Amino acid sequence: MRRAVNDLLGAYDKLIMDPVHGGIPLYRHEIQVIDHPLFQRLRNICQNDILSLVFPGATHSRFLHSVGVMHVGTRMFRSMIDAYLRERQLSEQTDLSLSQLDAIDYLAKTIRLGCLMHDSGHSSFSHQFTQAARIRELMSHPDRFRNLWKGVDFHQYHSREPEELEHEHYSVRVAHEVLSAVDLDSAGLDRRDVIGIMETTDVRPSETFCRHAETFWHFIAGEEASSGTLVSDDIPRQVMNLLSSIVSGEIDADRADYMLRDGFHSSVTIGGLNLDHLLTNFRFGWDTSEPWLGLAITQKGLGALEDFVYSRHQMYRKVYAHKTALGFDWLLREAINEVLADQDNFDWVDTCLSDMRFFAELTDSFFWEAFRKVARRNPASFSFCIVNRVKLNHLDTREDLSVKGIDRHSEWLARELEIDPEDVVTCSMRARFSNIQDNFNGIKVLVKDPISRARSLRMISEVSAFFSKFSDGTITHFYTRPDITRAPVEDLTE
Repeated sequence: MRRAVNDLLGAYDKLIMDPVHGGIPLYRHEIQVIDHPLFQRLRNICQNDILSLVFPGATHSRFLHSVGVMHVGTRMFRSMIDAYLRERQLSEQTDLSLSQLDAIDYLAKTIRLGCLMHDSGHSSFSHQFTQAARIRELMSHPDRFRNLWKGVDFHQYHSREPEELEHEHYSVRVAHEVLSAVDLDSAGLDRRDVIGIMETTDVRPSETFCRHAETFWHFIAGEEASSGTLVSDDIPRQVMNLLSSIVSGEIDADRADYMLRDGFHSSVTIGGLNLDHLLTNFRFGWDTSEPWLGLAITQKGLGALEDFVYSRHQMYRKVYAHKTALGFDWLLREAINEVLADQDNFDWVDTCLSDMRFFAELTDSFFWEAFRKVARRNPASFSFCIVNRVKLNHLDTREDLSVKGIDRHSEWLARELEIDPEDVVTCSMRARFSNIQDNFNGIKVLVKDPISRARSLRMISEVSAFFSKFSDGTITHFYTRPDITRAPVEDLTE
């Protein structure tokens, strides 16, 4: 038996002070992960690319966000455990065996590491990095994935090679590198189980995970554990899917942390997201007839869930898609392309994206220094605009235009303003909310019968019409490029 009891009671080896969540406790093996150079690089990657040029406080890093996600993921899981134990206490069935405590501890620590590593593959400027044309050229190289995994069998995490690499694939590669270098044995953990709950992976869980998953399932489902169509081989996959939904789902620790953190650091408060209220209303849900094991929420918690979705929707509209912010994103991508026009820079970034020995050096700092060099040499460059905060000149904003509609509006603006059509720049952000209805149907609602007081699981769409109100929306801003830059670009439309 490991330190399961002590750890579940709150024993820890170190405390990180976080401006959003306060004190965040760490275990010894987590300290080793955080101290690894590939994780420390996240200190030098801004969470919101260059949003700080618009919201000056938004300088927080992927490092802080990753630690925060670990903390929120832990709270989500423990909140559901606590709620379940309170409900069992009402029926005077409160005894927990050592194997049950060990299973809960194993799953909790697996969630923590999965959350901690979930964004470890982000490169410079986070999402904007892979949107630059020259970076996409590098990322789509046919041998990129195999070079990245050279000397390592990637089939333990991926059933097949991805057609195109995204930051999630790099997170898996970084997680393998980091978790292989730290002492997980002393914590009784298996890196395959941690990486198995991260995005893009298809992992066969370890024997230890399978054993703990079986124990956990019987602990949660009780007398119903052996009924229905769920067979023993399905249980580890169902439990792994549950853990994955906490790390990366429609409502997960990642979104909960960045909603709070981005709002805090940008000093923008939108909606009424109350994380404490939301977490206290999460439950484990299961249906042996489907079979299904996943997140459930009490009926009284639907309001907190609605606040979460509304706040996220408004953050996209008012902060992430801010007209000045999207304009700087366009300039940033063009500046990255400028930097990579230098063959030495291109080759070095190519090397960093292919070899874990050098990936830690791919940070915002590299590009900021490269921007300054280009700016000194060429005052009419996009790099000069980024370094000196020279903005695009905003003309207009439209919503939900088609590609043809964007082109027509650009031509109209150029004609009316009597300017060259190539000087009109368009930047679009699509807020993808149409899948909320489908994905939230994966979260069941616990409904109490007014007569029998028995609880049953209902589809969320049967209980609330709120989520059906959301659909995909595209916000498009129209600009003219700064007077100092008149160089043609291949594609003006994002």
